[in-house]
Amino acid sequence: MYSESQIRNLQSLKDKLQGELYTDTATLIMYSTDASAYREVPLAVARAKNSDDLKTLIHFARTENIPLIPRTAGTSLAGQVVGTGIVVDVSRYMTAILEINTEKHWVRLEPGVILDELNLRVSPSGLFFGPETSTSNRCMIGGMVGNNSCGSHSLVYGSTRDHVLGIKALLSDGNEVAFGPLTRQEFNEKCLLETLEGDIYRQMKTALENPPMQDEIRQQFPDPELERRNNGYAVDYLLETESFTQNNTPFNFCKLISGSEGTLCFITEIKLNLVPLPPKENMLIAIHLATLNEAFKANLVALKHHPVAVELMDHVIIEQTSNNISQRKNRFFIEGDPEALLLIEFTGESRAELDKIAVKVEESMRAEGYGYYFPRIY
Repeated sequence: MYSESQIRNLQSLKDKLQGELYTDTATLIMYSTDASAYREVPLAVARAKNSDDLKTLIHFARTENIPLIPRTAGTSLAGQVVGTGIVVDVSRYMTAILEINTEKHWVRLEPGVILDELNLRVSPSGLFFGPETSTSNRCMIGGMVGNNSCGSHSLVYGSTRDHVLGIKALLSDGNEVAFGPLTRQEFNEKCLLETLEGDIYRQMKTALENPPMQDEIRQQFPDPELERRNNGYAVDYLLETESFTQNNTPFNFCKLISGSEGTLCFITEIKLNLVPLPPKENMLIAIHLATLNEAFKANLVALKHHPVAVELMDHVIIEQTSNNISQRKNRFFIEGDPEALLLIEFTGESRAELDKIAVKVEESMRAEGYGYYFPRIY
């Protein structure tokens, strides 16, 4: 796939990096997979130590026409961080939490910071990063931005895109740029830059000022009310800003970078919004339903009570727990043989507050004819 000259030049790249470059079989195999079933053996693996290393790698990749694949923890489920180019791992060195502003509720950090470690640092201030994933003890913020990660509490905290305030990154020419919120005037000033950054803003301006393009985006992109949407180039978010629409929403390229899977730039620094810690008490209502169709409709009723999370467990999964020795003890709340369980989570300052919510939820469900058993788990 790659020429002898490319391979030869790759070996000389090692001496130019402050970090490491690996081409041995063991390392290549280790980095040929993520958490998915996909497998692509890379040409090499680089562990970049800083932005200078990233600039060196970008220059090499541009000269040799070899793709770079940004990677943090490799928890991707769809093969996003595997490929036949050079995998650039920032999880070893680019792991600093650079600044925490508790008064204005934001943090500035490098892409290799682990989510749980971030929340451990900021929790004494009564803050945390809202979008939490099931892999929070190992996933990293750079990957969360690339994947626009959310979590089971996305009803409350949305996705990563909703909390990215600013990004410093390297473009394909190796130049560093800073993305953040821009007024209409600031956006137009960016369009005057005689650089690749300026080209990007001008191209976006040309595309989004085009009425047919605007109509196509509004017709074909997901409904704005569908909040839980992850990957893809979210140009519809950029369209609905003051630069192109009559509103006061600032233009921010971070909306586009979130969910782009490292294809638009190489992130070196991220500024994130932090939110107050959730209330100390939480409750789960496990509604037992006779049919799966009832569960779908009951979900709409549940949402009217503003839960922090709603999850569905169908009969197949429920039955698997009965045949599993370690999970059998967790079936203590199941009554009868439900076709589905609708698991609704609420938070509050006291159990008394949560009990009142549970009574209202059960009343509204029974009024619609959904559910036959409503156990609460605290």
